[in-house]
Amino acid sequence: MTNLLPALHEGHASIILQNLFRDALEAYDDWGEGMPEPVVSFEGKLLPIRFVFDWMKPCTDIMPANMIGIVTDRLSKPWSGTGPLDEMTFSTAARVMSVLTKRQLRRYGSGSIEVFAERFKPSLRVDA
Repeated sequence: MTNLLPALHEGHASIILQNLFRDALEAYDDWGEGMPEPVVSFEGKLLPIRFVFDWMKPCTDIMPANMIGIVTDRLSKPWSGTGPLDEMTFSTAARVMSVLTKRQLRRYGSGSIEVFAERFKPSLRVDA
């Protein structure tokens, strides 16, 4: 399913992928207990956020500072990057968010993405 996302080019993500990652971070940030896994829309398809996080694991681009807070606010230990400005790559953020998403799914169940997706036109539905 993630093959509908644009490919990374030598570890670099297009702005479209970076924006989709930001949307997935914001969806995670709004995810409440007992709710189904959030989805994001890409080219008319609904994707669970875990697919976006998994897709971005090899991305070596530095994350913009305005996105880092969503990730670091969820860490149990303070973030300390290796760069002069405590830079974080999309890869690091994607790995952290992937673990947090899987933990949330185990804790509260995945909910029913199918029920949620059926509210939309069948052409927008993505089978997980």
